[in-house]
Amino acid sequence: MEYSETVVDHYTNPRNVGKIEDASGVGQVGNPVCGDIMKMFIKVENNVITDVKFKTFGCGAAIASSSISTEMIKGKTIEEALALKNTEVVNQLGGLPPVKLHCSVLAEEAIHEAVADYYRKEGKMTEEEIREKCSLKEHNCENCCK
Repeated sequence: MEYSETVVDHYTNPRNVGKIEDASGVGQVGNPVCGDIMKMFIKVENNVITDVKFKTFGCGAAIASSSISTEMIKGKTIEEALALKNTEVVNQLGGLPPVKLHCSVLAEEAIHEAVADYYRKEGKMTEEEIREKCSLKEHNCENCCK
């Protein structure tokens, strides 16, 4: 399997690894087929993600996807973070092999779950509103994990 220099760099030198103790939101997602688990922590101030950390148990592509996605949302508004698509993560990484695309999907989903947790803690929206705004859905492995 061939990986780009960017994937290798983010795997061997991951950015923003760790935990935010007083996180505004925490999201955890996993892939039952490959066993990857991502946990994303966000700190939000005035609707802006001022800090973001991650902990990922998984392959190099999962770690690289987590790492680069944290860089992509740090300093962004909540809305900008929710607009980040897995295809943008893949592009920033310089591509991923088809069998590893699910790692970028997990990164997108972890961000959405962290934002959803932030909204729940704020208590200003119903669960239905949160699920809609954050595009929460059950992970469907038939779409990405073959």
